[in-house]
Amino acid sequence: MGVWQPIAEIAEKVQSGELKALELVEKSLGIITEKQDYQAVITTIENRAKARAQAIDEQVAKGQKVGQLAGVPFIAKDNFLVFGAETTAASNILKGFEAPYQATAIEKLEAEGAICIAKANLDAFAHGSSTENSDFMTTHNPHDTSRVPGGSSGGSAAAVVLEMAPFALGTDTGGSIRLPASFTGSVGYKPTYGLVSRSGVIAMASSTDVIGPLTMTVEDAAVVLDVMAGRDELDSTTIEREKSYLPVLSDIAGKKIGVVKEYMGEGIEPGVQQQVENAIQKLRATGVDVQEVSLPSLPLALAVYYIICPAEVSSNLSRYDGQRYGYSYTDAKDLEESFSKTRSIGFGKEAKRRIMLGTYVLSSGYYDAYYKRAQTVRTKLIHEFERAFSSVDFLLGPTAPTTAFKIGENIDDPLKMYLTDIMTVAANLVGAPAISIPVGLSDGLPVGLQLIAEQGHDAALLGFAKATEGVMR
Repeated sequence: MGVWQPIAEIAEKVQSGELKALELVEKSLGIITEKQDYQAVITTIENRAKARAQAIDEQVAKGQKVGQLAGVPFIAKDNFLVFGAETTAASNILKGFEAPYQATAIEKLEAEGAICIAKANLDAFAHGSSTENSDFMTTHNPHDTSRVPGGSSGGSAAAVVLEMAPFALGTDTGGSIRLPASFTGSVGYKPTYGLVSRSGVIAMASSTDVIGPLTMTVEDAAVVLDVMAGRDELDSTTIEREKSYLPVLSDIAGKKIGVVKEYMGEGIEPGVQQQVENAIQKLRATGVDVQEVSLPSLPLALAVYYIICPAEVSSNLSRYDGQRYGYSYTDAKDLEESFSKTRSIGFGKEAKRRIMLGTYVLSSGYYDAYYKRAQTVRTKLIHEFERAFSSVDFLLGPTAPTTAFKIGENIDDPLKMYLTDIMTVAANLVGAPAISIPVGLSDGLPVGLQLIAEQGHDAALLGFAKATEGVMR
């Protein structure tokens, strides 16, 4: 039993006066200080968090209703605009930038009484799979400090496992919530594309970026999603929500699960394969109908992603020129030098690599050969997923081909680092909801099981994931 109760219980006890929001905030801040050597957090939001907690306690004392997350502390990845602290996206080019408004997701959580207490570390601008690309620090895996926590939401995942807060927010562009969940033994949920507003979240690749929670249980992930989900007039890509995302436990016997053929076998660590196969056997024993499913274009998904993603990164990062906000090179003799020096000093190696790749695939003469062809294969993938979901309820496979690797092991090999995302990028390309839940250990390190559902079937996926979580215990 950890230091935190389930989120719904915490909120209920704050609302009844049994727990004080201020004490919860102080508890969170104390754990952050105690475990600062893991480098999961960039900065705390102590003053604002305590002021909000005091206001909530005063509301409760007056008998007023606070909300379904009353007094619950949480941590936001540092690419969310939040009042009370800098928003840097872990990049030097945004050092000193203070948010002029808050992300819609933060606003919705605060409207229900949640309290943001800190900003989590990440790969700068969310470019990475290990949190080693942060311009400020490298986050350590809670299970083994010599290993990475995954990325790009590695700080958020580590913070939750280290019990700094009951939940944290991450962004998932190609697996950046699910991969760190797998590496750290937490639950990471990537909703259907557009279910949670991206307004006020620093963009990476706009057609695949998704916001979701990192927690220690499926139930907690669902509680957080239930608050954040829904349309937002500030984000035209948002979609209608279902009535509720709180998982209802039902008999999973007879459910049809497709084990993705292309995710199993070659390239997977034996220990990871074994834990996933054990999970499949446990599901079979409960009466789940498990069958093999093939998605023929899946081996191309990573190549497609690393054409489309850098193209969108190149476009999104063009706004950081030192003229309006963030870092600016002040000794330039003209505007052109100001642009080039600001970006060459402010951006890290990975951001520059993705800008160059993206600009190349969008350039005249290469657009048709790379970007247009990648979008064609993306459409093919969407159709293959649709066909798969006509015969099964959910798809299943490992979240990552390996357990957490050593810090520094892949940092000088971009291709090896990109291969870390091989199991997760497809769900982003097709806009499907996906979740990683822990299913065991391999040589003492966590292994994640990935479940994927059809677009818009988030409530059903969370219900099945909760049942699966129970079966794995």
